[in-house]
Amino acid sequence: MSKPEVLMTGPYPTWDMEDLDSRYVIHRLWESKDRDAFLAEHADSVRAIATRGELGASADLMKRLPKLEIVSCYGVGTDAIDLRFARENGIHVTNTPDVLTEDVADLGMALLLAAARQIPAGDAHVRDGQWVKGNMHLTTRVCGKRVGVVGMGRIGTAFARRAAAFDCTLSYFARTPKPDLPYAFVGDLVALARQSDFLVVTLAGGEGTRGIVSGEVIDALGPDGIFVNISRGTTVDEAALLDALEQGRIRGAGLDVFLNEPAIDPRFARLQNTVLQPHHGSGTVETRQAMGKLVRDNLAAHFSGAPLLTPVA
Repeated sequence: MSKPEVLMTGPYPTWDMEDLDSRYVIHRLWESKDRDAFLAEHADSVRAIATRGELGASADLMKRLPKLEIVSCYGVGTDAIDLRFARENGIHVTNTPDVLTEDVADLGMALLLAAARQIPAGDAHVRDGQWVKGNMHLTTRVCGKRVGVVGMGRIGTAFARRAAAFDCTLSYFARTPKPDLPYAFVGDLVALARQSDFLVVTLAGGEGTRGIVSGEVIDALGPDGIFVNISRGTTVDEAALLDALEQGRIRGAGLDVFLNEPAIDPRFARLQNTVLQPHHGSGTVETRQAMGKLVRDNLAAHFSGAPLLTPVA
C-alpha cells in the first residue's frame, strides 16, 4: 500500500521530520523554488497539510489541493488557517492545545517579572561594570499587585494560577464569565485596564480579537502600568502601544508576539522599557516534542480511520 502524501509548509524539528518521512511521502513546500509549479505537480496526490501556527493554510492553498482531507497544525493558534473554507469543504483541522499551555504561561510570568523588576537592565548593570559605580535604580514589585488577564481560556487560566501564587489580585475579561473561577469578571476592557497594575493578554488571534486592546485600553493602564502579551500581535493596536511606551504613558511591556513577525517594527529595539522575546512561549524541548507528537498522532488517526485527538471546531 502506498504511503499517504503530505504537503508541509515549513520544517519541523528533526525528531518529527524523521518520523514523518518514515510514514508518508513528504512534499517540502518551503524548499521549492517555484511554489506554483510545485503545487501543480503534486496537487492531485496530496491528502494532508502539515503546517505551523504562523504559516497556516489559506483558502488559496487548500483550493489547489482537490484531494485534501486534513490540515494538521503544529501550534495552538489557527488564525492563519481559513477555517471557514475548511469547514465548507469537509477538510478536517487539528491543532496542538494543552501541551503548550504551561510553558506559555511560564513565559508570561517570566515576562511580567522581567519587565517589572527590569531584569535585563540589572544584568547589563552587572556586566557593564556599572555596579561598582553605584547601585541600580529601584524597580517595581510584582507580589500583591492587581493583575488583569485579557482572555481566560487554557493559557489565561494557567497564567492566573501563577499570578495568584504571587498573592496578586486577579480580574479578567472574556467573552463570557467563568463561574467556576475565583476571579472577578470585568466585561469592559477599558475598565479592566484602569483597575489593573499589570495587563496580560492571552487571547486567541483572528479577526474577532484584532486590535481589541486599543489605544484607549493602553492609556487606561496608566503611567505605572505594565503590559504583557503572550497571545498574538494582532490583538493589540501596536502603533498605540509603541507610542505609549515611547512617551512613558505606561511603565513598560513584556512581549512575546508582534505584528509582522519576525520583521518587527524597529521602534521596539530602541525602547529601554521593554523585554522582548521571539514568539517563544512554547519554545522548550519538552513542549515542542509533545506538539510534534500530537501533529503526528492526529495524522496517523486520520489515515487509520480513528477519531482525531484534537479536532478544531
